[in-house]
Amino acid sequence: MILEITLAQSMIYIWFSVIIIAAIIEGMTMDLSSIWFSAGAFVALIVSIFLPEAYWLQIIVFMVASVLLLLSLRPIFKKYMDRNEVRTNASSLIGEEATCIKSILDNERGEVKIQGKIWTAISNENIYEGEKVIVLAITGVKLVVKRKK
Repeated sequence: MILEITLAQSMIYIWFSVIIIAAIIEGMTMDLSSIWFSAGAFVALIVSIFLPEAYWLQIIVFMVASVLLLLSLRPIFKKYMDRNEVRTNASSLIGEEATCIKSILDNERGEVKIQGKIWTAISNENIYEGEKVIVLAITGVKLVVKRKK
């Protein structure tokens, strides 16, 4: 006796595979992007159980559910995850204003004073003593700054 698998039966296996693969990818990246495709495949799996011959409907349901979940729920979950991020004292300097106390010239380091502490600073523009700057990033033990407009 030869075991025949119809296309309708294989769609169940396909959707189940998409659920597993998308969940594995999400587990590896933790970007909240592919988990929504797992959810969309789950909805399509349910449709394939009740409407096994409606292949195009399953595909459309998968795409619509995945995109809707991605666009509607991902921003909410990302905001929640970002809120739980603990900032270090150094990273709290990003976006803050500092005062240049030693000129920062092209390809040379200067110094800025921020929150009562002196930091080495670099910039892609010339900044002179007394000018106000904004901290863009921290690279090692140097602040990356730009002139405040």
